[in-house]
Amino acid sequence: MLNLTAVDLKRRKMKILFVPVCENKPIHTDPLISALVGRAMAFEEFKGKKDQELTLHQPPGCTAERVVFRGMGKAEALDAETLRQMAGRSVKRCIQLGMTRMGLAAPDPTAAGIAEADGLKALMEGAFLGNHLFDRYKEKKEKKPLGRIDILVPSKPVGRLRRLPPEIETVCGATLMAREWVNLPSNEKPPEALARIIAAEAKTRGLGVEVFTEKQLQQKKMGALLAVAAGSASPPAMVVLQHKGGDRRPPVVLVGKGVTFDSGGINLKTGDSLPDMKGDMAGAAAVAAALIAAAGLKIKRRLIGVIPLVENMVSGSSTRPGDIVRTFSGKTVEIGNTDAEGRLILIDAMAYAEWRFKPEVMVDVATLTGACVVALGDKIAGVFAKDEALQNDLVASGRRTHERCWPMPLPEDYKELLKSSYADIGNMPSSRYGGAISAALFLSEFVDKTRWAHIDIAGPAYHKKEDAYCGPGGTGFGVRLLVDWLMNLA
Repeated sequence: MLNLTAVDLKRRKMKILFVPVCENKPIHTDPLISALVGRAMAFEEFKGKKDQELTLHQPPGCTAERVVFRGMGKAEALDAETLRQMAGRSVKRCIQLGMTRMGLAAPDPTAAGIAEADGLKALMEGAFLGNHLFDRYKEKKEKKPLGRIDILVPSKPVGRLRRLPPEIETVCGATLMAREWVNLPSNEKPPEALARIIAAEAKTRGLGVEVFTEKQLQQKKMGALLAVAAGSASPPAMVVLQHKGGDRRPPVVLVGKGVTFDSGGINLKTGDSLPDMKGDMAGAAAVAAALIAAAGLKIKRRLIGVIPLVENMVSGSSTRPGDIVRTFSGKTVEIGNTDAEGRLILIDAMAYAEWRFKPEVMVDVATLTGACVVALGDKIAGVFAKDEALQNDLVASGRRTHERCWPMPLPEDYKELLKSSYADIGNMPSSRYGGAISAALFLSEFVDKTRWAHIDIAGPAYHKKEDAYCGPGGTGFGVRLLVDWLMNLA
């Protein structure tokens, strides 16, 4: 779908071409594109200011039937994310117009002040991610994604950067896969069904796959995970994915929270948030998709994905507030609130992963707390880690991918909030404040010696409204972040 091609507007016919323009500095060096920009800037209503737009139809000397100029503002403010958004919006425009193909003129990296590969990567990411429609449940599919997107660059970089399009398609394709899984209604992805869906996709990519049934989870004494699943007629499952990578070092483990629907249990949720609870498995989707992308990229590290899957429902068999459960680690947990369920399935999965795989590093990804959304909003994830270097590396990957993360504290004295009079620890803090911190501290009690980080994606995992390169619903947040982090591991 993505095609990196040399600029040749005198011979290459196209229906529509998008050209980014800055208001105070030329960012294109191709003579014909520069001439087209000059013609556009001659119009009083278009000066390249941010969000301005001008369309020229069949401009002389150019084979494009329509050239759309998009204002990017001042050149000094141009960065990878503005290019990503510009590309996504351009693709969405073409989908609305019913087109099947579009061209996009990449700015000259030297003129734009952005590294060549970074700029092209951002344009291709925005274009690919914006070219997605979740319409499987609509009888009339009025819109269709584009069949081809041409990124126009000077002739010299084409050969040198030919590897970029397939890499982008692999990683962003996995991101779209995660979006699809999140957007599936809960009646179509009970735990065992989602386990089969993930396993089937993983096997086609050459990953090793194990799926543990409820009986096997009982045999492994995963009491915390089973306690969450107790109220549902749909049995739990746990998927373990392995990418060998040809590396003999201890593996890297990713753990993803997979609650396919979260009613809150006996501490029942109410209000408008319930329909969105199909997205409470976004961490599981991100981890599975990241492993699939890593296999496609042939990342040379041994990688493990551990994905616990449950449904948190209300019935006569539901776990009650005040119940005490024994976890895989042997520690006991007093259930203070059945809606603090994600941390319960994670601790069994994390303890199991550490015991079985002896990893070098472990990262869990979870839509864990509303408190993190209150703290950071719905576009930034919180990263918790005692290992500052690990935390900084994840934040840096978030910066590169614009899957933004913010470092959060893990103060030891806050553990006092998790004390239980009857068990080793409580799953609910004694204070309503600092909920994201106390949840992360709870998780930390079930990691022994492994370098570990927790990413709370409760805010950015699911959006009600579309943005520049994502429709409403699941965002696939975490896939590009994790893949970038894995590719940059020492």
